[in-house]
Amino acid sequence: MKIYTKTGDKGTTALFGGTRVPKHHIRIESYGTVDELNSHIGLIRDQEIDSVFKDILINIQDKLFTVGAILATDPKKAVLKSGKDRLTIPKISEEDIELLEKEMDKMNAQLPAMTHFVLPGGHQTVSFCHIARCVCRRAERLATALNESEPFQPNTLIYLNRLSDYLFVLARKLSKDLQADEIKWIPKKEL
Repeated sequence: MKIYTKTGDKGTTALFGGTRVPKHHIRIESYGTVDELNSHIGLIRDQEIDSVFKDILINIQDKLFTVGAILATDPKKAVLKSGKDRLTIPKISEEDIELLEKEMDKMNAQLPAMTHFVLPGGHQTVSFCHIARCVCRRAERLATALNESEPFQPNTLIYLNRLSDYLFVLARKLSKDLQADEIKWIPKKEL
């Protein structure tokens, strides 16, 4: 199988189902940003962190491929044909969302209460989490815009929202585990 197909040389690309759209289409921006997020999560997973976090991150990466497939599918063609078999697009389940919530609850139970915003940074691994969180928020914004014009499975947006929260809590947990400084943002009073 060749990687280059030359079918996108004129600025269009195919969605699942065959519909061609411009490469700047909101649908392409949405799933492209999810792909970018998935790469950042791979970078976090490559760090020296507990294997429990690595396992959760692998699960998240798998779910992000599902999110990408949902976003890359022409809603009129949500069931695809693949040879003689029919391929249906997977969904994000309530259990997928609950896993993120349970993991956040476990980590939060080990952390001091949040009293202020915190500045991103303190350790390279923590910074990678914050970058992924920001990319996740962008993916969520783009997916929300897409959903307004071409609705898709509601759990997809919920998952992206929870994932950005998860990445923030993971950053805080890794700050603690790595003994990194967590610098509070305290607005300066005007004179």
